[in-house]
Amino acid sequence: MNRSCLLALTAVLALAGCSNAPGEQGEEAATDVPDAAAPAQGVPALQVDVLADGLDHPWDVARAPDGTLLFDERGGGLTAVLPDGTVQEVDADFSDLFADGETGLMGLTLDPAFADNRRFYTCQGVEEDGGAEVQVIAWTVDDRWAAATRVADPLVDDIPVNEGSGRHGGCRPRFAPDGQLLIGTGDNAVGTNPQDLGTLAGKVLRVDPGSGAPSAGNPFLDSPDPVTRLIWSYGHRNVQGIAVQPGTGEVYTVEQGSDRDDEVNRSVPGGNYGWDPSGEDGGYDESVPMTDLALPGALPAVWSSGDPTIAASGGGFLSGAQWGGYDGVLLVGVQKDTGVLALRLGADGTLAEQFRVPELEDSYGRVRSPVQGDDGALYVTTDNGDGEDQLLRVTPRG
Repeated sequence: MNRSCLLALTAVLALAGCSNAPGEQGEEAATDVPDAAAPAQGVPALQVDVLADGLDHPWDVARAPDGTLLFDERGGGLTAVLPDGTVQEVDADFSDLFADGETGLMGLTLDPAFADNRRFYTCQGVEEDGGAEVQVIAWTVDDRWAAATRVADPLVDDIPVNEGSGRHGGCRPRFAPDGQLLIGTGDNAVGTNPQDLGTLAGKVLRVDPGSGAPSAGNPFLDSPDPVTRLIWSYGHRNVQGIAVQPGTGEVYTVEQGSDRDDEVNRSVPGGNYGWDPSGEDGGYDESVPMTDLALPGALPAVWSSGDPTIAASGGGFLSGAQWGGYDGVLLVGVQKDTGVLALRLGADGTLAEQFRVPELEDSYGRVRSPVQGDDGALYVTTDNGDGEDQLLRVTPRG
């Protein structure tokens, strides 16, 4: 696979050229906040650098303390971008990878103690014993970023997968502020899964990152079912993003929806987010609301796309005074259209503002994951396929 590190910077687009806010595509959702092309004031122009290209569905990216970027691709494979710009493959065993449709090698995240333990986690489809499932696997990587070794294989298993199509496989791991590992999963396009506490599909899980055991404080720890004890929240369709809000520590999930709605939800223990597509004929009814408030305890979304949807994907907050008017916004990858959606959320989860990021609109295609590194820069993976994808670095100019 061709990967090159580009030394030249891409041209910076003018702010005035932005198109299509979510409300211009269709309308609005669970809020009366108007859409806008960009914030009214205080927004810096952005510079976009291409760090690696010729990629095929890069799914997630993380920045290590030494400045190295680690990213993966859905069809298999890990790649490191070293601090000097060198792009190199990381040798790793993916011989058991189940990659079909939306499922494959998906989310990854570094351990908070990575500088000491060199540990990271992947969420991936796995073929074994004549079947397939989704697993979270813990790895370590050598200090030259040449090879990765499985050290907990798996950390979490028995996450169902749609073996026929790979639909709605999830799967995003992120660390909560308390050091526990959160895992967003998809419902496999099986109507009964989201509301069924006996399956890990259509859920957010919360586990101990060392053992994979249910975390202390999980809402269903008293359940006799070991599967249920891992669950943090349920009633989800396809959790593609998990993000922690700076300053508050609140966790938000980004959920790729049906033709009616995409959603951003504020994560609470035991929360039911209201997706129940189980039709009377046992099918998968996509016409029902993403959040059915008639269900017991169903929680309304913080943000909904309305129809037409944008196929919301990964999400991450921006933080830092250098970002000006972008400081504090939640960025959401857009896949049905192109670009990145920005949502400004209050400390109580109230949506105050929504707009598109001009420099990423109609320029790089579909976006899978916007992730802020510990250096303050924004890293973005695109999701166009056929070797047309890139890893981008986005920073404020000046």
